[in-house]
Amino acid sequence: MPEFILILLRSITAFIVLLILTRVMGKKQLSHLTFFDYVVGITVGSIAATMSIDKNIHISDGLIALGLWGIFPIVMGFLGLKSRKFLELTDGKPAILIKKGEVLEETMKKNQLAIDELMKLLREEGIFKIEDVEIAILETNGELSVMKKSDLEPITPRLLGLKVQMEHAPSLLIVDGHILDKNLAILGYSNNWLQNEILKHGAKSINDVFLAQIDANGNLFVDLYSKKQNEEI
Repeated sequence: MPEFILILLRSITAFIVLLILTRVMGKKQLSHLTFFDYVVGITVGSIAATMSIDKNIHISDGLIALGLWGIFPIVMGFLGLKSRKFLELTDGKPAILIKKGEVLEETMKKNQLAIDELMKLLREEGIFKIEDVEIAILETNGELSVMKKSDLEPITPRLLGLKVQMEHAPSLLIVDGHILDKNLAILGYSNNWLQNEILKHGAKSINDVFLAQIDANGNLFVDLYSKKQNEEI
């Protein structure tokens, strides 16, 4: 068998296995990965790449290695659900860096975090004064969770004792010239109502509408194809 065909087949196999593993191992945003998740991801990717191009490695050995590294985080995650101590062993635990406007130096040293790094993390949260912080916690993924002092928190209707109307998420009614009948029925609107509404926004028919969205107050937003074509010209 020609070498390029062999590499192609091995690469396709590695890709399919990686795809299966990512679906099985669950979804996590890159910024939410712990150090353990990060190491496992690099190792799995390295094994897959080596399996694709290194003819000295039997494909069966590569598949076994990928399978084992795919199972490890699943088993660890299951054990972590059963035992908090085991979870702390694998993922670590959050650390309080600032409390009532004071930096906890010992915790900073223990987590090998310099004051410049702490200030950078605070600025990313829109905070420039340490004294404005009630508590700051370094999470297991390296992100900083910050709670400002009460007198610096934004005023909300709840704080003022005001009752506000609860809004549901805006719903799409038309996408790419097609009516989403299910959404229309759930919200209790009819096709005739929708037709009349889009006419008010300058559309001659449903086919002229690229997007139509309605909010909790019944306000309809309509985006027409004609506007997009004019902008391109």
